[in-house]
Amino acid sequence: MHGFSTWGISGILPPMTDRLSTPERILESARKLFNQKGYGATTLAEIAADVGIAQGNLTYHFPNKSELALRLEAQAQGEMKVRWERKREGQITDDYIEHLLFAKRLTWSYRFLLRDHPLFSEDPDWLKNNPYMLSDFQELRHLMERLRLSELWCEASGVDVEVLARALWINSRYWMDHLRELENREQLTWDDLERGIDHHLDVLGCFLTPSARDAFAAAKVTALRYVNQFDEPT
Repeated sequence: MHGFSTWGISGILPPMTDRLSTPERILESARKLFNQKGYGATTLAEIAADVGIAQGNLTYHFPNKSELALRLEAQAQGEMKVRWERKREGQITDDYIEHLLFAKRLTWSYRFLLRDHPLFSEDPDWLKNNPYMLSDFQELRHLMERLRLSELWCEASGVDVEVLARALWINSRYWMDHLRELENREQLTWDDLERGIDHHLDVLGCFLTPSARDAFAAAKVTALRYVNQFDEPT
């Protein structure tokens, strides 16, 4: 029995926009437009029009674009914090897939942050020793260690788990950069993110038993079936 709906994935489903307050609706429209057009190409007037309010109403809540972007950054960090606080260990295959899907969906939902951060932040070193990225890597490293100690691990592989964890984290962290820079993709889709999960699992599968690869494939299908009941993230 898979437990994806109890925590983690359920926390990153699309918001119920008809229940949001005006500031929340403004943030949701800003997030969508920053992702689609880029922070620099999006105006406050466009955000206000998307929300269906006057620009003066928008600036009453958020005086400028940079405040919107920084609030969205804090919102993304808050989603990560809530997930970590709620996280409970389950089956290793479920937990691993949930980790990948949460990270991919959060990165997708706030993709403008990595792409456009220098345009709205005065901190040139924001990525150095970033506690959220460090925690994400540490969680992956812990999952890898759980795998190594399970019957799913192929002992004959002889791989250094620390090295493999770093390689897989880099694979996931820079997947969208790869799509833009090596595959010349200007407009990315959620399918591209799912392909990134498959790529990650293909590499990991080289160090797992055949039954483990089957178990991971089943866990991924279950997780995506649950998430895909909802609208594709924007």
